[in-house]
Amino acid sequence: MSETDDDGRYRAPALDKGLDMLELLAAREEGMTLKDISTALDRSPTELYRMLDRLARRGYVARHGDTYALTMKLFLLAHLRPPIRRLVGQAMPVMRRFTNEAEQACHLVKYDRGDLVVIAQVEAPGYWGVTIRVGAQIGLVNSGSGHVILAFASPEERALMFEEHDLMPYEVAPPDLDARLAEVAEKGYEAMQSQQTPTVWNLSVPILGPNGTVLAALTCPFVRRLENPNAPDLDRVLALLRAGGDALSVTSTAH
Repeated sequence: MSETDDDGRYRAPALDKGLDMLELLAAREEGMTLKDISTALDRSPTELYRMLDRLARRGYVARHGDTYALTMKLFLLAHLRPPIRRLVGQAMPVMRRFTNEAEQACHLVKYDRGDLVVIAQVEAPGYWGVTIRVGAQIGLVNSGSGHVILAFASPEERALMFEEHDLMPYEVAPPDLDARLAEVAEKGYEAMQSQQTPTVWNLSVPILGPNGTVLAALTCPFVRRLENPNAPDLDRVLALLRAGGDALSVTSTAH
């Protein structure tokens, strides 16, 4: 058998079978049995079973009894990865303005295949502050950024995040997590004591894209500055952070 199609391009039969099944399931509102899928694709059930099993194990397909249905994983992959360079480029001027006015550091956090990753950060003005390095991974269920991203995700996206995420060492979800996320969604922000660093408050707001999808979280690890009694307090810093999140959400949805 030739390894190329008639037009000279290389063939990938296994990949083609997987894509055929994904496209077929995406076009159906209800699940399909293995027999239904094999009939629709004119292939034997034996030929498709192993591929379908791998798609299910990787989370692209869900099995319910004898039927298979497409999950939200492809949707999440498509919508949670906007061009990071553009997002960071838009965010940096807003983040710098925030740090100058709030006298606090801030960082930008994005969900990426089961993890929350810091994709940008700006240090506080002055000679000290709390910062998290770019590329650092943080907890999903015990951080302000995680609570914001979970709170503003759709139920399907949230379920997939829980499925993909492996708890980090010492990452413990609060017992009232669902109620907490509902409160965050209603208020529009998270303000919680850090679970990693005493005296630090995590202030987090969402950056929203088209149709209200959550693109990232803008977070400030707030610490009270004793050397400057006139520095903005927590309420003022939160107001500045929310203004920054609103500005970035408008910018993001404009493209």
